[in-house]
Amino acid sequence: MAGKPTTSSLTSQLSLQKGLLTLAAIALISFTVLSIRSLQNPQQRSFNEIPADPIQRGGRLGFSGGDSIYHSREVFERGYEEMERGFRVFVYPDGDPKTYYQTPRKLTGKYASEGYFFQNIRESRFVTDDPEAAHLFFVPISCHKIRGKGISYGNMTIIVQNYVEGLARKYPYWNRTLGADHFFVTCHDVGVRAFEGLPYLVKNSIRVVCSPSYNVGFIPHKDVALPQVLQPFALPAGGNDVENRTVLGFWAGHRNSKIRVILARVWENDTELAISNNRINRAIGELVYQKQFYRTKFCICPGGSQVNSARITDSIHYGCVPVILSDYYDLPFNDILNWKKFSLILKENDVYQLKSILKAVTDEQFIALHKGVAEAQKHFQWSSPPVRYDAFHMVMYDLWLRHHVIKY
Repeated sequence: MAGKPTTSSLTSQLSLQKGLLTLAAIALISFTVLSIRSLQNPQQRSFNEIPADPIQRGGRLGFSGGDSIYHSREVFERGYEEMERGFRVFVYPDGDPKTYYQTPRKLTGKYASEGYFFQNIRESRFVTDDPEAAHLFFVPISCHKIRGKGISYGNMTIIVQNYVEGLARKYPYWNRTLGADHFFVTCHDVGVRAFEGLPYLVKNSIRVVCSPSYNVGFIPHKDVALPQVLQPFALPAGGNDVENRTVLGFWAGHRNSKIRVILARVWENDTELAISNNRINRAIGELVYQKQFYRTKFCICPGGSQVNSARITDSIHYGCVPVILSDYYDLPFNDILNWKKFSLILKENDVYQLKSILKAVTDEQFIALHKGVAEAQKHFQWSSPPVRYDAFHMVMYDLWLRHHVIKY
C-alpha cells in the first residue's frame, strides 16, 4: 500500500526537477545564441538561401554593403601571412616530363589555369624536397596534357590509375591517410572523367577543379574551385569607368546548356539587354566581344556544358559585374571572398525576371559592386612567376585552409 512520500523522495524529485529545468535553460540559451549568430553572419549561408520571391530579391539581390570584398579582411590577411611563412608542399618527382607529367601543356586558352598552376608551384616558395616536412602532397598529372596527345577517355583513366597506384606502392604517404593529404589540379572538362578509375581518390583527396558542380561529386568543404581564366587577356583591365557602361546586360555564347537556351530565347530581342545566341563573330570587327564588356553594367554568366566558364573571370577583368546564373556552382575562393560584394548570384529560374532584377539595382549599389569587381581583379589573374594575392596564391590559401582538418 502506498504511503506518504518520504523526505528523501521529495528531495530526489526536487533535484530531478531542478536538473531538468537547468538543462532546458541551457538548451534555450544555446538555441538563442546560434540563432543570433546565423542572423549576424549571412555570408556563411549558401548562396541558394536567397528569398524565393523574385520581386523581393529584385530589391535586395543578397547585396551586401561595406568596403571590403572579404568575409573578414583581418582573418584573411593574418592567415595569408601564416601560409606564406610555413606552408609546404611535396611534389612527387616521378613521371616522364616529356609525356604527361611535371610540365603543363600550355599557358594560353580557356584551360590555362591548369598549366599556370603546374608552372607556378615550381616557381614558388611552397615546394619542399622533404616529404616529412610537407603539409600536403601534389599529384602532378595533367589531364589537359594527356588529352592533347589524343588519348581516349578509357586509356586516360588507365594512365591516371597506374600513375597514382604506383605512387601509393612506392611511397608511404598516400597510405597513411588514404590520400586525404594529397591534391590534384585539373581545369580541362575531361579531368573529372580521367579520375573515374580511382573512386577513392575522388572521395578522399582534394580536387582542385574548374568545374565544381555539386551534382558531379564536388565536395565544397574538401575540394577547391579553380577559377577558369582565359589568358592572356586581349585588352587591359577595366574599372572606375561607370559612366561608360550604358548597356544594362550582356551575354553572347553557344547554347550548350538548358539555361543558355532559355536565356537566348527569352531575351535575344530585348532592346535593353544585349543577348546573342551565338558568340560574336570576328568578321564584324576586331575584339567586338571583349569591347562589349567595357560598355556593360552586368555581364550574364550562365552555366554551360560544364558549370564553370571563363566568362566570369572575363567579366571581372573588364570591370563588368558578373551575374552568376546557376543553381549548382561553388564559386572560386568562396570561403575567402564575399561574392555578394562584387557580383549578383541568381538561381536559373530567375532568367525570366532577369531584366527587372537588374533594373532594381540602385546606382549606389551598382557603384559599390563595380568597385568590388576592381578590387577582386588581382585574385583572378595568373602570372609567371606568381605574385602575391594572385590566382595561384589564392588557390594555395584555400589548400592551406583545408590542410588543417587532416589528421594522421
